[in-house]
Amino acid sequence: MKRQQLTIWVSAILAVLFLFVVLVFQVRQTEIAVVTTFGQITRPITEPGGYFRWPWPIQKIYKFDRRLQNFESRFDQVTTADGRSLTVSIFAGWRIQEPQLFQERFKGSFTRAQDNIEDLVRNAQASVLAKYSFSELVSTNPDDLKLKQIEAEVLESVQSDSQIQRFGVDIEMLGFKRIGLPESITANVFDRMKAERQREVSRLESEGESEAIRIRAEADRQRQQILADAQAQATVIVGQGEAEAAKYYQVFQKNPEFAIFLMEIETLEGSLKDRTTMILDQQTAPFHLLKQVIVDVPEQSGEEAVPVSEGQSVDNPVEP
Repeated sequence: MKRQQLTIWVSAILAVLFLFVVLVFQVRQTEIAVVTTFGQITRPITEPGGYFRWPWPIQKIYKFDRRLQNFESRFDQVTTADGRSLTVSIFAGWRIQEPQLFQERFKGSFTRAQDNIEDLVRNAQASVLAKYSFSELVSTNPDDLKLKQIEAEVLESVQSDSQIQRFGVDIEMLGFKRIGLPESITANVFDRMKAERQREVSRLESEGESEAIRIRAEADRQRQQILADAQAQATVIVGQGEAEAAKYYQVFQKNPEFAIFLMEIETLEGSLKDRTTMILDQQTAPFHLLKQVIVDVPEQSGEEAVPVSEGQSVDNPVEP
């Protein structure tokens, strides 16, 4: 009896578990789902949790990844407003927002969805890029580039397209992956870019030369000013010196012989300040003063100093 009851309980538990598996399904945090009843969509599910369903073939569950999906478009050749050709590749990030529309449109196929989204993106990029010039997409000057603005316009154009509303998806991000040039015009573009850089180099060299001329002119002006100031100061000093000299000349005019004698002594002192050997004529001024030698006699001898003339000896001085 006890064994039968245990069997009944085990069977009941297994039946409950079976019914739970068959009649209940789970939607994870990263998923969204739709429930179809006899092939018709009857209920979208966008929140995670456990849900009741009727067993197949009455109802069927389709689950989709609700995380951001990324794709990169193929290279597509576009024409800018100034008639230049570019090859552009765009990346985009999209997410399923309405699972019932996504199921109806693409039957749950992400590949079909990305193909349709890529067509919309390519059409949008062609229409937007046609409004911008080549230099706003490719330039050596960062201030001329408008890539962010162009990306924002392409994204807005795709989001506002009526078709994307029927896809049940939302384009959340979009940007340029690569921008290239057709091989046929690459060489011409590079030559033109080199010419632009050379013009920029010439402009900078011209500005540098102008600045150098200005600096040299300013330096010359300052030099002339300094020389003029120095010349003025020198003139003032010379005038002051001449004024002082004039005072001494007035004194010298009273006794010219004494003035000449003082100047000869000063010249002689300056010439013989260092140890010097000279061979000169005895009449050469101021060295003619050396012709007469004064001999000092000690005071205790009681004799006076006697000048010695040429040809005389100190031992036999001439009486005064």
